[in-house]
Amino acid sequence: MAFWAYLLRCADGSFYAGHTDALEARIGVHEAGRGGDYTARRRPVTLVWSQDFPSRIEALEAERQIKGWSRAKKEALIAGDWTRVSQLAASRGTRASTSSARTEFDRERSDKPD
Repeated sequence: MAFWAYLLRCADGSFYAGHTDALEARIGVHEAGRGGDYTARRRPVTLVWSQDFPSRIEALEAERQIKGWSRAKKEALIAGDWTRVSQLAASRGTRASTSSARTEFDRERSDKPD
C-alpha cells in the first residue's frame, strides 16, 4: 500500500500540507469542505505537489518537514527546483511558516540533482 504526502494551494494563496493513504479521495474530502477547518475556509483547493512513500511514517515525516518550510521553499518543491530547495535549506535565515522538527526527508530531497 502506498502512502502520500501532498501539498495543496488554497484559494487565498496559502499552502496546506497533509498525508494520506488514498490521495484522490482525500483531495475530494478537502474540496467538499470536510477536510478540516483550515481548508474548508479556504476553498477551492488545488493539489500542487504529491509524492508516494512506502510507509505512513515516511509520509507523515515528509508532511511535518514540509510544514516547517518557508513559502519560498514550498514553491521550489512545487517547481521541482531541487537546487533552490537546497539553497533555501542552507540559508538558515529563512523563516519557516510553521515550526517542525527536521527529518531525513529534507536532507534526502536537498541532495537530489536537478
